[in-house]
Amino acid sequence: MNHNLAAELHRRAEEDQAARRLPAATHDGREMRRIDVGNTAWLQQVIAEHGWPGVALAGEQGADEAWLLAQHADLAPAFQRQALELLKAAVAAGDAPPRHLAYLTDRVLVAAGEPQVYGTQYTHDPDGSNLRPQPVADPDRLDERRAAVGLEPAVVYDRRMHALET
Repeated sequence: MNHNLAAELHRRAEEDQAARRLPAATHDGREMRRIDVGNTAWLQQVIAEHGWPGVALAGEQGADEAWLLAQHADLAPAFQRQALELLKAAVAAGDAPPRHLAYLTDRVLVAAGEPQVYGTQYTHDPDGSNLRPQPVADPDRLDERRAAVGLEPAVVYDRRMHALET
């Protein structure tokens, strides 16, 4: 395990989450975008040097944090697609949890205007009201797909998402 890499992943993930915890009314999103751009550039360099930072390289927490940075790389969709391909291989090798793949798959699909597979991505109306999942492909089998990657049933996730709003 690369302890320096794990420590930097942790520092960057903490910064990412601190910016996202700020009440929306207190900022315009510029700081979050600045953090995301810096984290994306850094993660691209890490991947170029080491490959995907999975459990073997970064530890379990580091692998979670690497996924988080890729998940929030929305301003670099080509990089997110690259990260998704690397994450697929890491999951197949047992070096990353399947739930990471579910979330990043949905994020990439939604960004491309496609229906998501696992129901992990939500949106609001333009005025900030009406939190709801982005469109889902084959909704009748959603819970089956979610269970296959270790995610809770969609109704439980939906309650959790709405609880975060309050």
